This record gives sequence, C-alpha cells and structure tokens, in this order.
Amino acid sequence: MKSLDHPLIVCAFDDLPDPGAREFTIGSGDWPLKGFVVREQDQVYAYLNRCPHAGHPLNFKPGAFFAPQTKLLMCSSHGALFEIATGRCVAGPCSGAALISLPIERIDRYVLLAEDPDLLASHLS
Repeated sequence: MKSLDHPLIVCAFDDLPDPGAREFTIGSGDWPLKGFVVREQDQVYAYLNRCPHAGHPLNFKPGAFFAPQTKLLMCSSHGALFEIATGRCVAGPCSGAALISLPIERIDRYVLLAEDPDLLASHLS
C-alpha cells in the first residue's frame, strides 16, 4: 500500500463526493501538471484542467466544475459543457472537442497519477 505522502497521490477516493470533482497540481519546475479528478459513482476520471476552446482552467473557484442542476462539467469562462466519462464537449464554443484525459489508477483507497507528472506536463504544454 502506498502512503498518503506518496508524490503521485491525487486524493483519497472517499474524499471525492459522488458526483464531485477536485483539482490538483503535481510535479516540479515552472510548469507542474494541473488537472482535476471527477467521480461518478464508483468511477474516477482525470483530465488536464484546460478548456480546449481557449486554454483556460475549467473552474473559477476551487472544486467548482459542474454546471448548475446537471451532471455535466462546465468551463467557467465560456460555458462549454463536457461529459464526465468521456470529457467530450457536448455544448458551447468547443462542441465536439474533448478534454485531455490523464492516466490515473486506484490503489487501495487512493487515486494516483499513473505516469510521471513532469513528463506528462512537458508533452501537454
């Protein structure tokens, strides 16, 4: 079992409400990896926290990733709506585009990034 201070731990699974989302920053240097995880029932998905339309973070406030009264993710800058499970934009200025998925895994009760964050960040910048 990996300890809670493991550098790739994003969060404890039980810390994510259902549905719920949480942003994270992992990595070093000037450009650490900035992403978010989102839970829907027993599934967890991770995405780069960048709208495909203009490159802004999706959330305006910490944890604010959902459109009101829906189970869709929303970009707070332009109102684009995204499916949780696929990251596909279903409405808004980037309709048909998708969020960039990040590799994660669940080990015991933790959600971890499955690849080196510095390598991921360098490929996604």
